Amino acid sequence: MFYTDGKLQFPVRVETPDPLFARALQQAIGGVEGEIRVAMQYFFQACGARGNPKFRDMLLNTATEEFGHIEMLATAVALNLEGAPLSVKEDISADSVGGSVLNGINMKNLLSSGLSAMPVDSDGVPFDMSHIYASGNIAADMTANIAAESTGRVLAVRLYNMTNDPGMKEMLSFLIARDTMHQNQWMAALEELGGATGAFPIPNSFPQDQEQQEFSYAWLGFMADGSVPAPGRWSDGKSIDGKGNFQPQQATPLGQKPVLGPAKPMSGAQKEQINP
Repeated sequence: MFYTDGKLQFPVRVETPDPLFARALQQAIGGVEGEIRVAMQYFFQACGARGNPKFRDMLLNTATEEFGHIEMLATAVALNLEGAPLSVKEDISADSVGGSVLNGINMKNLLSSGLSAMPVDSDGVPFDMSHIYASGNIAADMTANIAAESTGRVLAVRLYNMTNDPGMKEMLSFLIARDTMHQNQWMAALEELGGATGAFPIPNSFPQDQEQQEFSYAWLGFMADGSVPAPGRWSDGKSIDGKGNFQPQQATPLGQKPVLGPAKPMSGAQKEQINP
């Protein structure tokens, strides 16, 4: 169950409404790096979490917080849109708010939501849930969550640098801090699951003696001249999971050229394909 007391997690205030910045904030709501993405990702990961129930509890608590962040950002969008005109005319283009309507505001916020936030990105594209990763493998999910919080924090920092409004900077500073916590929390969960040497390779339940181990830690180069790619930590020395050694080698084709059978009659193919 979810509960609310009607209050925001952190104060949201806008000193100078900026409809163009409202459009930018929409990315933090409905963009691929946004709060809808992480809220639903953590929620569905929790719904499928098996094993120790504390991981489900952690995921549900964090998903609930992310719903609160959507509420904060939606409030910020609405406050930044306050004062925007309801009619779009050329003679308002000189006005700071009206000019923003003509020069870049997300028109959906004007036409479809009455100057309110929507579950869309900064271009007005609805969030379609295609970036929700909930694999049923707790270590894989924690790894995906680190990436989600990392890209979310990058976005929040960019938004912070886009505005001079003290209230917006204060709100974004809070969201950046929470992204810091969440990145660390998911890394801590991975550490508790065994860290690099225990959790990886994911899934650690698959016996590695059943994989073709000569390729397990090979850094393959596909350079046209046959050279080995530039060396790095990933090409030499002990593997990060501690179960092998990185080795650079030039990739060579090991398979044959594909030979397919003739096309089936009534398949819409040419007759030469059916009777080659």
